[in-house]
Order: sequence, then C-alpha cells, then structure tokens
Amino acid sequence: MSDAHGHDDLGHDHEHGDDAAHGPEPLTGVDPEQLHASVDRLAAALHRYVDTAVGVRSEFGAHEADEDPRVLSIEHEVGGLNAELYDLLHTRLGMHADLTGMSWGDEDESDDDAAPSDEVLDSFHLGFVVGPGPAASDRSLDSVLDVLDSSGADIAQALVDAGFEVTEWGVSRGAPVLFEEVDEDDEEGDR
Repeated sequence: MSDAHGHDDLGHDHEHGDDAAHGPEPLTGVDPEQLHASVDRLAAALHRYVDTAVGVRSEFGAHEADEDPRVLSIEHEVGGLNAELYDLLHTRLGMHADLTGMSWGDEDESDDDAAPSDEVLDSFHLGFVVGPGPAASDRSLDSVLDVLDSSGADIAQALVDAGFEVTEWGVSRGAPVLFEEVDEDDEEGDR
C-alpha cells in the first residue's frame, strides 16, 4: 500500500531476506542515537535556513530571495538531510517515513469544507524523467521528491488561487500517484 506521496515506490530494494528491520516481527533493541543525530543535523540546518531567509529577505524582494544562492544552498542541504533521515529510518526500522509532506488540512472540517462530489473530480498527472546531472552531486535521486513536493505545494496553491478546490495531491517515484477511487461496482449499486 502506498501513502499519498507514493513512498513505497521509491525504487528502494524491498527484498531484504532475513533482515529483521524489514520483517513482520516487532523490532526491539534499536539504538536511536544515530537517528537522533540525523534529526539534530536537520534541525540545525532548518534553523540556519530561517536565519538566512530572514536576512536575505531583508535585503531583497521575495522572488530574488527565493533564488538567492545562500537560500538555495541550505535548501539543497535540507533536502540531502531529509534523504539521509529517510534512508536511516528505512535501513534501521524498515519504515518508509513520509516526513516531507505538507498539509494544511483542518481536522474540524464543516460541510462547507467538504470535498466536491466524486462526479466532478478528476485527477491530473505531471511526469518527469530525471537522472543524475553531469556534475558530481551528493544528492540522491530520492531528493527529487523533496523538490517536486515543494513545487506541488506551489501548484496546489496556484490552483486554489485560480478558484479550484484541490482535495488531494501527491508525489511518487516510478508510477503516478494513485488516489482512492470509488469502485465501479459500488457506484452502480448506489444508483
């Protein structure tokens, strides 16, 4: 089963044989020290990002600040640290953590906040074929998901700004994001 971001399709080797971290049994005795250290590095980078973004924004307009090399450098670092944490959680715990997704959902949705009926919903897909660049990079292809996830949030907001309701969106690797659909047999039975 995949989550909204399709992280079970990341191309990682899911055949781990007798590897206890990826097995069906509960996992005990895991030393979380390296995991916490990775989170600490990520948190430090995020704090540097905030400080840098505030400083850059005080010098430039929003668009120029988005493109400032100091900001882009830390965004690149954060993407790499997110990938590092993902890989550690996957290796040590066998989990496919979805820690980079964004959600503005309200838990207390009223009827006014309800999604439009399935009859007027449609899904749209935008695909990319991505490979490593010619220059050496310390970023894995998994970090592409971070870039697409961030861009997806911008696209979703642009659609909302244009008057549409975006009820779901996701990012995946290797296959389109599959959204929960109404079974046609159930649909016919409801008519």
